[in-house]
Amino acid sequence: MARANSKRSVLLQVAGQLVRREGYSALTLEAVAAEAGVSKGGLLYHFPTKEALVAALVEALIDGFETGHQECLVQDSAAPGAWARAYLRASVAPEGQSEADGITAGLLAGVALDPNLLAPLRARYAAWVTALESDGLPGVNAHIVRLAADGIWLADLMELAPPSGVLRAQVLARLIELGGGSHEEA
Repeated sequence: MARANSKRSVLLQVAGQLVRREGYSALTLEAVAAEAGVSKGGLLYHFPTKEALVAALVEALIDGFETGHQECLVQDSAAPGAWARAYLRASVAPEGQSEADGITAGLLAGVALDPNLLAPLRARYAAWVTALESDGLPGVNAHIVRLAADGIWLADLMELAPPSGVLRAQVLARLIELGGGSHEEA
């Protein structure tokens, strides 16, 4: 079973990297199988359709984020704002560390193939927003932190002039402060 999960993970990595490198139109079952060095039948064992592959990419994105968020939350559990600060840290990779695994490209593939494939992500976002609203931050601060984190994440993913250098550090420090943390935590 572990071997099957390992092969499945490799196939998801390859699919994500393919979308990230060549765009959604390059995502075919044949291309993923060829790049992963498996037969098409081997790929179909794990993902019987392109939709199943993209749905798994979206699920991997959710799982990866939630694992990273939990790790960040363990490191900083000081209320109020711990949930929002962990969300920020889990969303925004340190400068120069892109989403090397490419799983995030599943989001783009999901939108391109069938927006309904994003239903699990939409459901998790609703739960995340509920958690943010219970984070103990004043006013709309938690929402500002979340939306800014999402914006930086998207700018990084799409290479849309993401903040860098001193500006990035300043933005993240300010968002940490807005999330109830101190400037030194950034």
